[in-house]
Amino acid sequence: MTSGRGWRYAAPRPTFGRMAILPPMVGPRAALGDLLSFMRQRSREQVIGAALALLVTMIILIVFFVDSKINTAPGPTVVYVENYGPDRTDADIIADQKKASEQKRKAEEARRREFQKLEKQLGIE
Repeated sequence: MTSGRGWRYAAPRPTFGRMAILPPMVGPRAALGDLLSFMRQRSREQVIGAALALLVTMIILIVFFVDSKINTAPGPTVVYVENYGPDRTDADIIADQKKASEQKRKAEEARRREFQKLEKQLGIE
């Protein structure tokens, strides 16, 4: 395309064609230097506030990491097993079941009496 004077127009280009999409990668030293130079331009109160904010954040993160390691494994499970001989009869099994159910009933009754006593002490009806 040309103008009326014979000049050629330049081909249209993107405005930021030479600019990179993402900034170049920088190292931790450069990032720390940028942070320090930024913080030097701030007032004392802003620096103290930023330091406290970072400190509280770090403490919270440390507490989460430490707490995740504490008491995560389940405790040991103890299982008591009674061994019976192979010559045990059905009558023996039924007698043992009756004895166990009677012990369970007595324990429930004792617990019920404890709650009734507590109910009378507290005046709950």
